[in-house]
Amino acid sequence: MVKHVILWTLKDEYSGAQMEEIKSGIKEGLEGLAGKIPGMIDIKVNIHGLASSNADVMLDSAFESEEALKGYAIHPLHVEVANSKVRPFTATRTCMDYEI
Repeated sequence: MVKHVILWTLKDEYSGAQMEEIKSGIKEGLEGLAGKIPGMIDIKVNIHGLASSNADVMLDSAFESEEALKGYAIHPLHVEVANSKVRPFTATRTCMDYEI
């Protein structure tokens, strides 16, 4: 199994209310992919970090294999969510993929 973890920070141009709306949209969009991507085992998005956090959104997902993760990266449903709900609003992205 492969874990795929991403941390994003949002652009600092948004108000608090806008940030909450954006984070909710990212969560809804990505978690909405559950059951729709071959080889995806689990997908969760955390948008409620503690005050000590220096990221705004965390994706925690699991895939059957590295090949399944590669398929997810280019799957049209994922690309649509990434292009409409994530990339336009994020300033930084940090990713770690690992086998368990």
